[in-house]
Amino acid sequence: MNIKLLPIITILILSSISLTLNAAPLFEINIQNHLFYPDELVIPADTKVKLVINNKDDSAEEFESYELNREKVIPGHSSGVIFIGPLPAGSYPFFGEFFPKTAQGKIIVK
Repeated sequence: MNIKLLPIITILILSSISLTLNAAPLFEINIQNHLFYPDELVIPADTKVKLVINNKDDSAEEFESYELNREKVIPGHSSGVIFIGPLPAGSYPFFGEFFPKTAQGKIIVK
């Protein structure tokens, strides 16, 4: 290996470790039978989080929340990612736009 590249490689490795340590915490919600599982999700206050929504149904569903200012269509048998926060403590309802009578839930921030 070229000795001149060693400092560059070291910086790249340390940067990668730093990004991994600072990555947003990951939370998951599943859609199945037009319901959200879990229908209540607790996340930490004042923290940006990565929310992965796994749609196990055949049909698409739209994750929607006015309070979170988020909406995303998740096709059947696929996943979508939404970043939320940092948020103050509170309760943030969400629903499925395509099946709003059954697909309901809330994110509780503590």
